[in-house]
Amino acid sequence: MSGETILVADDDAGIRTVIEQALTRAGYRPMATPSADMLWQWAADGEGDLVITDVVMPDGDGLDLLDRIKKIRPDLPIIVMSARSTLLTAVQATERGAFEYLPKPFDINDLIKVIKSSFEEKEKPGAPVRPLGGDEQIPLVGRSPAMQEVYRLLARVVGTDLPVLVTGESGTGKELVARALHDYGKRRGGPFVAINMAAIPRELVESELFGHERGAFTGAAARSIGRFVQANGGTLFLDEIGDMPIDAQTRLLRVLQQSEVTPIGGRKPVRVDVRIISASNRDLRQAVLEGRFREDLFYRLNVVPLRLPALRERKDDIPDLVRHFLSDAVLQGMRGKAFEPKAIERLKAHDWPGNVRELENLVRRLVAVSAEDVIGEPVVTRALTDVAPDAGVARGRDESLSETIERHLQRYFAAHGDNLPPSGLYDRLIREVERPLIALSLAATRGNQIKAARLLGLNRNTLRKKIRDLDLAIGRDGRTL
Repeated sequence: MSGETILVADDDAGIRTVIEQALTRAGYRPMATPSADMLWQWAADGEGDLVITDVVMPDGDGLDLLDRIKKIRPDLPIIVMSARSTLLTAVQATERGAFEYLPKPFDINDLIKVIKSSFEEKEKPGAPVRPLGGDEQIPLVGRSPAMQEVYRLLARVVGTDLPVLVTGESGTGKELVARALHDYGKRRGGPFVAINMAAIPRELVESELFGHERGAFTGAAARSIGRFVQANGGTLFLDEIGDMPIDAQTRLLRVLQQSEVTPIGGRKPVRVDVRIISASNRDLRQAVLEGRFREDLFYRLNVVPLRLPALRERKDDIPDLVRHFLSDAVLQGMRGKAFEPKAIERLKAHDWPGNVRELENLVRRLVAVSAEDVIGEPVVTRALTDVAPDAGVARGRDESLSETIERHLQRYFAAHGDNLPPSGLYDRLIREVERPLIALSLAATRGNQIKAARLLGLNRNTLRKKIRDLDLAIGRDGRTL
C-alpha cells in the first residue's frame, strides 16, 4: 500500500465516485472536489502527491489551473482528463506540463497505470513550448479511440525535433499531421516545406531536394537552392518517401547525418537545421527487405512511427468530419447546408477507399450542386454510386484496358479534388503501367531480355535501362523479386 494522496477535481459526481473507489482499492488516499477553486487551495497549501483534473468545471478551467499549480509546485504530476477529445486539448495539456492526457471515457485501469508510471518516472528537464491560444484552426477532426491515440502521440512529440514517419493509406491526412507537428511545435515561426517524391521525375529528385548550381546539368539554366535550404529553421515534409530512388536515399542519409547540403555541381556545403517528417502509404519494412529502401535511412526516419487509421476504422468520426467540412464550405462562401440523419448513416455505411479526402470532396461537391438546404439519403446514395469502383463490372461485361484506367483515374480525381499533386501525374501513371508490363513480359520470356524486348517492341539497351530505372530485380525464373 503506497498511501500517496491524490487530488481529484471533476464536477461530475459519478466520475468522482468511480475514481475515488478505484484509487482507494489501489492503495491511494483520494481527496475529491467538484471545484477548481478548492483544488487550487489544496495545491497551494501543499496537499497531494498527484493531481487528476477535468478541463471544464463550473468555476474554472483545468488548463489555466494547471499553469497556476505548475508555477508554485513544478514537480507535482498532473493528469488532465477531458471530454473535449481534440488534438488542441491534448497538445495544450502536454505543453502546459501535464504528465498525461486522458480523453473521456477512459478505462479506469489505464488511469491507475498512468498514476503508477508518474510516481516511478522522474520529471524530465526541458523548457516547455509556448502554449497555444484557443482560436487556431484544428487540422485533425475526430473523437474515436483510434484518433485519440494519434492525438496523444502527437502531443508527446510536438515539442521535440524527433523525426516522425507517418504511415497510412492515401487520403488519411498524413500532410495534416505534418502541419500539426510544425504549427504546434517550437519551429512554428519557421517555414514548412512539403515535397511529394511520387510527383517528381526520378532524375530531378536530388536537384529538388538539395539544389543545383547553374550549368550543373542540361537544363540547369539558373541556380536553385533546393527544398532543404528553403526549410532551414523549420520543417521539411517528405511525402511518399517510398518512391525516392536509391541514389537519392544515399545522399539524403548523408545530409541527415551531417546536417549540411552540397548542391549538385557545387563544392561548398551549406549548413541546414531542419526537422524531418516523412510519410508513406507503402510498407517501408517490406521495401527494405526487397532492397528498394535503405535500412539505415529507414531507422533514421522512423524514430517516432505514427500510423493514421483509415476512415473505415473510425466511421464514428464521420458526423464530426461532415460538420467540419460544412463549416469550411460556409467560410469559402458557399451556402450553409446540412445532412439529414439517414444521409449520415448512408455515409457511415460506405467503405471510403479514398478515406477522409474522398469524404471531404463528396461533401463539398454536394454542397455546391444540391438545391436542397438539407441533403437527404437518396442524394448521397446517387453521389456514391456515381464513383462506385465496380461500375464496369456491374454492367455484366469485361472492361477494356482503357476503361479500367479511366475508372482508376476517375477515382483518383474524385479522391484528390483540389489537392492534386502540382505536377508529375503523367510520369507517375506511365511508371505504374510500365513496371508491371515489363515485369510480366520478363516472366513470360523467363527472363530472356532479348525476347522480352522483341515482345515489347523495344531496343534491348532501352529495356535494360528501364529495368534499372524501375529497380526491377529479376530471379532465375524470370520473375521480378
